[in-house]
Amino acid sequence: MNHYIIDINADVGEGVGNEAGLMPYISSCNIACGGHAGDKETMREVVKLAKKHKVKIGAHPSFPDKENFGRVKMDISCAALFTSLKHQITDLLKVLYEENGTLHHIKPHGALYNLAAINEKVANVIVEVIKSMHRPVQLYVPYNSIIAEVAQNNDVSITYEVFADRNYNDDLSLVSRKEKNAIITNEEGMSQHVLNMIQNKKVKTSTGKEKQILAQTICVHGDNPKAIELVRQLYKQLTKNDIRIQ
Repeated sequence: MNHYIIDINADVGEGVGNEAGLMPYISSCNIACGGHAGDKETMREVVKLAKKHKVKIGAHPSFPDKENFGRVKMDISCAALFTSLKHQITDLLKVLYEENGTLHHIKPHGALYNLAAINEKVANVIVEVIKSMHRPVQLYVPYNSIIAEVAQNNDVSITYEVFADRNYNDDLSLVSRKEKNAIITNEEGMSQHVLNMIQNKKVKTSTGKEKQILAQTICVHGDNPKAIELVRQLYKQLTKNDIRIQ
């Protein structure tokens, strides 16, 4: 019998205010650090909650674009992007220092995450920011992506991430949020979607094809209206299938 270990993560500190409901069912969290949402106060609140629930803490930096919640590609120089990302992560590190917490990982947000998966220049900026920190952190990345390759070439540790509540295109990119079938809100459908990725290393795409994928951490978006119900159901189904969450 195969025994699986999986991490469940959620994007938090984005102004939704559902962190207390999510924390019991996740094992790592990605805290917005001022680029698309969040400030020192929200970071501190979420850090305290994460420590209470023994949830690993990650930075969730983005394009500096609160107006569009970091979900629109920005025309920004590599130097300006580097400076912004470094500043965002440093702000969270300051809070962690004050709260005696540890940074476990970094996961880019929204348009930055999607662009880094296919754009070597952007991927390089993110990896250079991590290298400049001189500390051991994981980088959460999509499977078979440019940023995964760049990180590995630069000896940056990666964790392959999949999305519990999002549908995939044939090229393993996420179905655009502009499409009706982008987000999975059905609890049973989501569980089958995730179990397939963990146990079979396959994902059924929006066209019905089965594509290879690797899942080491599973994301449930904290701003999904049904986020708490979805992550509770996911926790229950994974546990029932002898999949350990840590």
